[in-house]
Amino acid sequence: MNITRFAIEKNRVTTVFLLIILFGGIAAYQRLPRDYDPGFIIRVAQVVTYFPGASPERVEMLVTDKLEKGIQEIPELDHIKSQSKTGLSIVRVEIRERYTAMRPIWDNLRRKVAAAAVQLPEGVIGPFVNDEFGDVFGIVLGLTGEGFSYADLKEVADQIRDELLRIEDVAKVEIFGAQEERIFVEFNNARLAQLGLSPYQLMRILESRNIIIPGGDLVVGPERIVLEPSGNFDSVDDLRQTVISIPGQQELLFLGDIVDIRRGTIDPPRTRMHASGTPSLGLAVSMGAGGNLIEMGKAVRATLEDLQRYYPHGIEIEPLSFQPEEVDRKILSFRDNLLQSIGVVIAVMVVTLGLRTGLLVAALIPMTILMSVGIMHLLGIGLDQVSLAALIISLGMLVDNAIVMTESIMVQMAEGKARVAAAVDSARELIVPLLTSSLTTAAAFLPIFLAKSSTGEYTAPLFKVVTLTLLSSWVLALTMTPMLCVQFLRVNPLTERFDSRAYRLYRFFLITGLKHRGLTMAAVALIFAAAVYSARFLPVIFFPPSDRVYFKVELTLPAGTAIDTTESVVREVEAFIRARLMDPSGHGKGVVSWATHIASGGPRFVLQHQPDPGTPEYALMVITTPTPAAIGPVMEALDAYISLNFPDAELKMDRIENGPPIRHPVEFRLSGKDPQVLFEIAEEIKVRLRNLDGIRNIKDDWGQRIKKIVVDINQPRARRAGVTSQDIALSLQTDLSGFEISAYREDDKVIPIVLRSVAADRQDIGKLESLNVYAQATGQSVPLKQVADITLAWQYAEIVRRNRLKTVTVSADLYPGVTASAITRRIVPWLDAQKPAWPVGYRYELGGESETSEKANTSIRDQVPVAVFIILLLLVIQFNSLRRTLIIMVTIPLGFIGVIIGLFAARLYFGFMTLLGIISLAGIVVNNAIVLLERIRLEDEVNRLAPQQAIVAAGQRRLRPIMLTSATTVFGLLPLYLWGGEMWAPLTIAIMSGLIFATFLSLVVVPVFYALLFRVAFKDYRWE
Repeated sequence: MNITRFAIEKNRVTTVFLLIILFGGIAAYQRLPRDYDPGFIIRVAQVVTYFPGASPERVEMLVTDKLEKGIQEIPELDHIKSQSKTGLSIVRVEIRERYTAMRPIWDNLRRKVAAAAVQLPEGVIGPFVNDEFGDVFGIVLGLTGEGFSYADLKEVADQIRDELLRIEDVAKVEIFGAQEERIFVEFNNARLAQLGLSPYQLMRILESRNIIIPGGDLVVGPERIVLEPSGNFDSVDDLRQTVISIPGQQELLFLGDIVDIRRGTIDPPRTRMHASGTPSLGLAVSMGAGGNLIEMGKAVRATLEDLQRYYPHGIEIEPLSFQPEEVDRKILSFRDNLLQSIGVVIAVMVVTLGLRTGLLVAALIPMTILMSVGIMHLLGIGLDQVSLAALIISLGMLVDNAIVMTESIMVQMAEGKARVAAAVDSARELIVPLLTSSLTTAAAFLPIFLAKSSTGEYTAPLFKVVTLTLLSSWVLALTMTPMLCVQFLRVNPLTERFDSRAYRLYRFFLITGLKHRGLTMAAVALIFAAAVYSARFLPVIFFPPSDRVYFKVELTLPAGTAIDTTESVVREVEAFIRARLMDPSGHGKGVVSWATHIASGGPRFVLQHQPDPGTPEYALMVITTPTPAAIGPVMEALDAYISLNFPDAELKMDRIENGPPIRHPVEFRLSGKDPQVLFEIAEEIKVRLRNLDGIRNIKDDWGQRIKKIVVDINQPRARRAGVTSQDIALSLQTDLSGFEISAYREDDKVIPIVLRSVAADRQDIGKLESLNVYAQATGQSVPLKQVADITLAWQYAEIVRRNRLKTVTVSADLYPGVTASAITRRIVPWLDAQKPAWPVGYRYELGGESETSEKANTSIRDQVPVAVFIILLLLVIQFNSLRRTLIIMVTIPLGFIGVIIGLFAARLYFGFMTLLGIISLAGIVVNNAIVLLERIRLEDEVNRLAPQQAIVAAGQRRLRPIMLTSATTVFGLLPLYLWGGEMWAPLTIAIMSGLIFATFLSLVVVPVFYALLFRVAFKDYRWE
């Protein structure tokens, strides 16, 4: 059955089919999932283990190393990175990017960790496997309450979380900045010594008093009755009224008479959070897979408005990061760009083809878009900036099918053929060439989809949407376009003579090139070589920053800084923001709001943010401005203020990235066994980097060494005093850090009871030597100084390993206008020259932007042969000719000439998006070459023209459709270039400028190369 004849003869069926596409596409558009980015799989998990009191060296050897040995057995493993800090081990597990089914891998990781955990020493807490490291929390709320305690806020936060979890698309709600409650039992060492009571005895008394043990049951007649003995603490007053017997005395005292008992929050706190400078709690909301972020945002807003009515005055819920609104703005912006592109393309059609013909061709555009959107809904492809950009990129290409089909029908009708016959014959003639050109164009995008990398996953919608759009266009060009042409097309029965000035000018260049084939091809080769050589002078940037309206400020004080000191510095910075940079109206160039996470990396509020377990000296601020343009001045002001007032603080400020996250743009990883050797090499690299312009924040990831107090136990003296090492450790922990002795239960909450000395004792280093150590064997107490010597020592703040080798990473940030590739090109040759002088077993690797971009580019390059093979196969099937296939393949690089010229003219750079633009361009160039060669074949084999006449006639017949296709593609991309954001500028310029040059060159080079390969002489040729 001929599908075109069916569409024309059964035009009512076709009309119903088009109406289904129309209304189905509109309905699908309303239901499509929406997000800012398409996202990619986070193949990272963390294994966190606590070893209280242990030094980084002990944590490394006793915890980290044992876990790494088990984890490295995972076959899918890419690499392991570990951090061993005081009392903490963090093992970061990264899986190779070619794996997509993560759940079985994470299950295997848990088994390996569980097997290794049995080898860990006593006193270890964990290990805990976090395999939900990639969850993105698109909504972050700040909960504040003037006059309310953290416990009150936590109760409100729990209620809000319960309500938010009832929303359909909400998958998870996490609370940040919550302060854990404690019941503190604080003793004075002098007072206990006076009573002859030790902290250890006190701990045992309380442990035996606070119990929940069933008392069994008894049978009374036919009934069984359970016995429940009392004994657990029902209130803090119960704890105060606990009776304490004094050793060796008849006297009994209440616990409250000898210690201070109070209810409070953990001290010192582990993390804290501020909302625009006010202490707060944070609620982070993540969306379930396939959800609609915009609809979820509306539901969250409505829920919060309902809840706000029930809370007393002072309780405020402030959105700190609200991506639904951001996504809505982005989708609307790209939708406007798409509509503008459609309008531009339709205008080009009408101007160049005339009103009637232009509208016939342009009718394909909205129908193709709607048909593609309907299929996207069926395949689960959502709306985001990448998929919408793919629709815009497709516009110029999808029109090509309608242009070629309409032109062919017009020509045949002008030659006197009946309307239906002209339409059917045109479709029969073009069905395979148009399908081949659509498939070859789609195949050019295939490496993007097949790339085994996070970057490939991020840009994969380009291939999916472009392919759907081109195939939809092909189907409609064979059905809708012929039907409309039969009904509405009007053609005068005249033969086109190609006598206009444009045709005469083109014919002059074409015939001149054909007469000097060797010189023409040599000139093109020379121009191409010059373009390739010039490419090295372009700056190289992997991905530009996004145009989001917020940015990150990371503040790191010297290692070992207490969290209270960090919070004090943060408060000063926040006071500066409030006094000098605040713009609550959101109409100026200041700060609208901000969120501060102290000693925490916060939630993953965007996919590109990599939250790490924080340290007390670290703080993260996420600052929101009214527009992206306002970010620069705010960053400059903050940089100047912090650099002047806190010179010992390490400051890192970044806009949110596009694509995969990169911690530092410049990184050099040094691996080996001896840290001292690594640091010597690292220092040489730092010196080298300091001599280069445009670099800031040069550092390594081990940080400065920190102080520690070593309690060196004298074992002979300790044995004589009847004291064990465990006695000393237990006494130190109880007096200084506190010891959890029991728990207080209140409703569904369990609050630990912590026994510790009063602040005057535990915060006075001068009293450390006089601390009483209780000997469990003898029941006596002795001063610490009697059994141990106290000395001051220095240790690494943390020990970092990669694949079980100690690794020091030297990193640096860049000033605007400086690229990571430029810095790397200057350092790598020097490193290669220095490497032979290093001891055996020491090596370096590139990290940062160089590593990520190389992985992404390699993942694309590895798949290019697949695309080339498919294109070659399609071309050979189409032409059954190796020479014609070779002609088309030679024309592909022609676009690169225009790409380089365009990038230089627009002052852009070469990056991953530029590479995607070149790949996209290759598909369009192939499409034009196919159409031109197919016409040469028809003129030669069907119309029986002489070879010379066939080549020139084919060029002239295809001049208008090829130029028109190129014009629609170029003009259709203008809105994306002008208003799509910095991310899309290199891609659009690559396609636009590359296509302009490739079109002019291919209209001449394809016929010239054809004549050269098929030995068609033009020495004495004249056009008639």
